[in-house]
Amino acid sequence: MAEPRRTGDRLDTPRQVKRQISWRPSYDTDSFGVFAERFARFMGTAKFLMWMTVFVIIWVVWNSFAPKDWRFDEYPLIFLTLILSLQASYAAPLILLAQNRQEDRDRVVATQDREAATRAHADMEFLAREVASLRMAMGEVATRDYLRSELRTLLSELEERDQGREQAEAGSGTSHEGRE
Repeated sequence: MAEPRRTGDRLDTPRQVKRQISWRPSYDTDSFGVFAERFARFMGTAKFLMWMTVFVIIWVVWNSFAPKDWRFDEYPLIFLTLILSLQASYAAPLILLAQNRQEDRDRVVATQDREAATRAHADMEFLAREVASLRMAMGEVATRDYLRSELRTLLSELEERDQGREQAEAGSGTSHEGRE
């Protein structure tokens, strides 16, 4: 029995040939971004400025005072200018890349802060409504101060009654004594 043919083996189906038209370098964008950030951070330090200044001074002194055969920048600092321009042409995009990555991180942090602030605002509104409802409910509930004032009123009424009874008993007791 014949085996079924694959679709690429059929005569009525064109072969799929994967051709790479041009070679494209691949790189990890995160690791390249981390490199750019480190480079930008280093360029913004006093250490970089110090080393760059030392490099330029050595270059100028060497090409100014060294014997003619040993000099590598024959014209007055043209090669140094070229090297510094080349360094600047690479530094600027790397610094911009680092700034873009920082802006992306700042945007994410700002979004998270806005979301947290929104949640906190909603929580505060909920708690404010709860406190308001508790205050309204407390208006209908007897508070400690209200109970104390009512008890004081009752106590004073009882004391007045007792004093009235004592006076009535004292008044009736003297009248009983006068009769006997």
